[in-house]
Amino acid sequence: MRRFSEKLSSFINNRWLVFVAAIWIQSCGGVGYLFGSLSPTIKRSLGYNQRQIAGLGVAKDLGDSIGFLAGSLSEILPLWGALLVGAIQNLVGYGWVWLVVTRRTPVLPLWAMCILIFVGTNGETYFNTASLVSCVQNFPKNRGPVVGVLKGFAGLSGAILTQIYALLNSPDHASLILMVAVAPTIVVISLMFIIRPVGGHKQIRPTDDLCTSIIYTLCVLLGVYLLGVMIVEDIVDLSHTVVLIFTVILFALLLFPIVVPVTLALSEEPKPSAEEVFLLPATHRQGTSNSGGEHEQEIIFSEVEDEKPKDVDLLPALERHKRIAHLQAKLAHAAAEGAVRIKKRRPRRGEDFTLTEALIKADFWLMFVSLLLGSGSGLTVIDNMGQLSQSLGYENAHVFVSMISIWNFLGRVGGGYFSEKIVKEYAYPRHLAMAVAQAAMAIGHLLFAMGWPGVMYIGTVLVGLGYGAHWAIAPAAASELFGLKKFGAIYNFLTLANPAGSLIFSGIIASSIYDHEAGKQAHGGTMFASFSRYILLEDPLKCTGSICFFLTFVIMSGLCIIAVLLSLILVYRTKSVYANLYGKSQRQAEI
Repeated sequence: MRRFSEKLSSFINNRWLVFVAAIWIQSCGGVGYLFGSLSPTIKRSLGYNQRQIAGLGVAKDLGDSIGFLAGSLSEILPLWGALLVGAIQNLVGYGWVWLVVTRRTPVLPLWAMCILIFVGTNGETYFNTASLVSCVQNFPKNRGPVVGVLKGFAGLSGAILTQIYALLNSPDHASLILMVAVAPTIVVISLMFIIRPVGGHKQIRPTDDLCTSIIYTLCVLLGVYLLGVMIVEDIVDLSHTVVLIFTVILFALLLFPIVVPVTLALSEEPKPSAEEVFLLPATHRQGTSNSGGEHEQEIIFSEVEDEKPKDVDLLPALERHKRIAHLQAKLAHAAAEGAVRIKKRRPRRGEDFTLTEALIKADFWLMFVSLLLGSGSGLTVIDNMGQLSQSLGYENAHVFVSMISIWNFLGRVGGGYFSEKIVKEYAYPRHLAMAVAQAAMAIGHLLFAMGWPGVMYIGTVLVGLGYGAHWAIAPAAASELFGLKKFGAIYNFLTLANPAGSLIFSGIIASSIYDHEAGKQAHGGTMFASFSRYILLEDPLKCTGSICFFLTFVIMSGLCIIAVLLSLILVYRTKSVYANLYGKSQRQAEI
């Protein structure tokens, strides 16, 4: 019985269980990706025109990206509390939308519907923040793959929920809104107590690479499977039994990762070596210090960096950490005796920053602007994929929407994997992978601009992979450059680059050029008709041909090249940080 209790405790406190639970939350947490499927029902039920639906889309994008409150609450509340807030927001926001659409409550004005969409979609920022904060802390040496997988499943959640809805086969299309309100809420509340830091630095095992490979293999299989299912369901009228079989296989793939923590819990738990003990931060080795002591310890640790001899970093890991621990103890004793006065200095790259401290660093704004140009242009393609494909003569626009979602998912998984290879094997900054992704997007935008036969497929691959890679690389890089202590707030500020870029590229550039070209085709080039339709909120004209988005994609391709240059500048500025973080581990491995 005692052995069973030990195994159960090992399972509950296993960092891989936290990771798997976070995957499941993310698998149903990206409700914003389903807006394209929800908007036709809202439009038909409430009599909205396209301009009003676009307003709801802006509210959705803002709700998906403004995560200041989520980042702040994750530092004050336990992570389960932040998840509960997000679940309540999701249920209230989309639940109320469902009540309005089905006429169970009075119809609300457009501005109130925008607020409900914002509140409901904003719930997923809590899911993202809690999942990333817990898993980045539990996997400090595997940040890239962990972030890539979690963000990948968030991007894939729309396809997963769509497949589940296909199984229901409900004639009432508004029931999809109800499912969006209820399903994520149930999953999050069921798993919220599992999502927490569990001392992952103490659970490093030789089998970690194997476990990571299993998760990656599952991700690729899931992405390929969903892509195949979407294509089959699009070209063949399937029976309910076949759809049921497809959905059962989907659930089996989603549940399979639980095998990893179960297997690890049943195997013998290795005790940390002496070297691992010295590798732990002081606050983890002294489990019972008060908050004031922890603060003093952080200051003393920063003083150690100034006082330690230069040749200490060249020593073997165990000896180096013994020397540093001894010097830290001497400084602590001297500070307690009043013999020295320790002043807190500003953090350096790789140490813990507050959001305010990060906002005055050039590295932070290089990362933000690079994200705005790269990720913002990618989101513009996603938001306008329907009109883009129709303008080029493709009737089944939803095929490309589904395809870019899958490539987005694979880009997030692949971006985390390859950026981790760069930092682990070459000790080079992670933003080198970001520059490659942005270069691929620049090529994809040019292909879209040309409008040649078949380029839609190639462009969708390049832009989907590049856009997805941004949101695997950026959170991991932010945690490495600005630390983990205020990671939630810093990450959520960086996500503002997404709606900011979308507002500039989609809301101003793409829509203006599209309406101009549509007006020229319909009214011989006069702008008055397009302007009057905007003021009167009439349905926009349709534009056909590659000219509709030609100038937009040329502009976005050029801006992606600028983003590449910004990423390379960041690579140059942060080479020493990654050499310190990962170069030492390389030397230790060689020794």
